[in-house]
Amino acid sequence: MGKRLHTALFSLAVGALAALPATAAAAPAIPAPQAPQNPYFAANPNNNIHDDTWMTDAYARGGPSGSNLLTNFGMQPPSLCGSITFDKKGRIVTVCPSLVAPPTLRLVDPQTLAVLASFNLPAGGAPPPNTPAYQNFTGGGYFFLDNKDRVWSATKTNHLFVLSETGGGTGFTVDKDYDLTSAVTGDERITSALRDFNGLVWFVTKADGKVGTLDAKTGKIKVFKTGEEIENSFAIGKGGVFIVSDKRMYRFRADDKGRPQVVWKSTYPNSGIHKPGQVDAGSGTTPTLMPHGLVAITDNADPMNIVVYRRAPTLEKGQKRVVCEVPVFKKGGSATENSLIGSGRSLIAENNYGYVDPFDPANAGALTRPGLARVDVNKNANGCKKVWTNTSVAAPSVVPKYSAKTGLIYAYSQTAGATPTTTQWSWVGINARTGKTEFTVPAGSDITANNNYAGLALGPTGTAYLGTVGGIRSLSKAP
Repeated sequence: MGKRLHTALFSLAVGALAALPATAAAAPAIPAPQAPQNPYFAANPNNNIHDDTWMTDAYARGGPSGSNLLTNFGMQPPSLCGSITFDKKGRIVTVCPSLVAPPTLRLVDPQTLAVLASFNLPAGGAPPPNTPAYQNFTGGGYFFLDNKDRVWSATKTNHLFVLSETGGGTGFTVDKDYDLTSAVTGDERITSALRDFNGLVWFVTKADGKVGTLDAKTGKIKVFKTGEEIENSFAIGKGGVFIVSDKRMYRFRADDKGRPQVVWKSTYPNSGIHKPGQVDAGSGTTPTLMPHGLVAITDNADPMNIVVYRRAPTLEKGQKRVVCEVPVFKKGGSATENSLIGSGRSLIAENNYGYVDPFDPANAGALTRPGLARVDVNKNANGCKKVWTNTSVAAPSVVPKYSAKTGLIYAYSQTAGATPTTTQWSWVGINARTGKTEFTVPAGSDITANNNYAGLALGPTGTAYLGTVGGIRSLSKAP
């Protein structure tokens, strides 16, 4: 009788597993990120829009989860705090560009969202060529926080400012002002500037596709011109800098004189279509470095692929540079302008297809195509497979994040409002193993709640933060 009962229970268990969606039963948990600590940056994951210099967009620490979640809103002057970092005291440090005012560096209380200190960065300077104002990320859209809690931010006037907190957090002062106008001329603008593991500053420009280096001690500048468009930030490993243009994926190194040198480059599939939601007809992702010597982007094929490369300077016999190209979302409706989440062997892509200028009244009520997808690299790194696709969440432009502690992907979604010209914005938590939506919490409505490409961040105490047009919003467990 005992044997029969055991056999019956085993049969029931097998049947129950077979009834589960294949991806839900098989998908492993995504581990915590393994990015090394860049010695010139604040501690991971607090130092830039993508958390670390591998640009993982992933956290070992937790975020909000479960029920009784509360959203808070800190109204601020019209601006959009796109990158959120945290100083050693857990305070929010952010640069907030604006369509109507100079970009502003702010120190913000993480609980009340009140502005504790502010500093106006230089105004002026037209957007890079063929760049609509709502897609202009120059002047602080990408900045980083260093190991001394100093902000390194390119300005709209093609300088690089280094600013420190003063008076215990009541103000800011400029410690360094590097003039890069000899290398960045005319209507060209600096998209992003970061320091590598040796302290050398790297920067990229958009239209001319310049890759530059700055010796922070001597002020010497060296430039390599790709002749392609570079509209994203870039990733930094211990031995290389990884940059994507509108045509190719690159690995760079600096020679003994600090000059940028191409180690390898690879052309990715490109439909040539400037899809709605994209800044240009190319990859919309900052490269993401992964363990086991890999780097990943999305391309601009139709449908879009997640593309994984081997990042070694030279390949072993029989190896190819491209590990895999996995299509995500549907033909005629797939695009992203946000970096992949990358942790362990897993990558998460978000669909931004259809995002349009939110400041144009003609676009009121416009919605994007839904979709998030998980792709895993095989254990032997000879291919990849799609694990799941969530087709219920439309996250128009947020930089989503992953928490290994909660096992959730945090995104920010948009749904139709009560009328054709209104929309509702919500915080969303998605199970990273199954792709199932675990929670949805309303955050606000219409243009003031729009994040317009801003990056979500998980703070040291487990609260989620996001810059929106009306100010910074947070999501936390209700007291």
